[in-house]
Amino acid sequence: MFCRRCFRHPAAAGWLPAVDQISYAKDVAPILDKHCKSCHVAGQAGYVVSGFELESYETLMKGTQYGPVVLPGDPLTSVLVMLIEGRADPSLKMPHGEAKPLEPAEVATIRQWVEQGAKNN
Repeated sequence: MFCRRCFRHPAAAGWLPAVDQISYAKDVAPILDKHCKSCHVAGQAGYVVSGFELESYETLMKGTQYGPVVLPGDPLTSVLVMLIEGRADPSLKMPHGEAKPLEPAEVATIRQWVEQGAKNN
């Protein structure tokens, strides 16, 4: 949609609200530490089954033995987002088993971080 008077896109004119930049260190890592890290470190069940380790940003971005779980800029097909949103087979929903699921705001934070390019910031 373009402005009829100036023929510019509304975002170019600053009409859309600014979106806060999500920080890996401040926003994402604490969520992963709280809900995921206990299973996804060397020697634990999540790591043994998938090879997915959450020790650092680098290991997160490396993904699993099957490939990456984060596709920067693409939350729709990023496996991490699919699993925490419950868009995969129910047996794969994360956190796994009886663990408390992420709060909707936590899911939204991770989704937005991936959408913003999954930066190490």
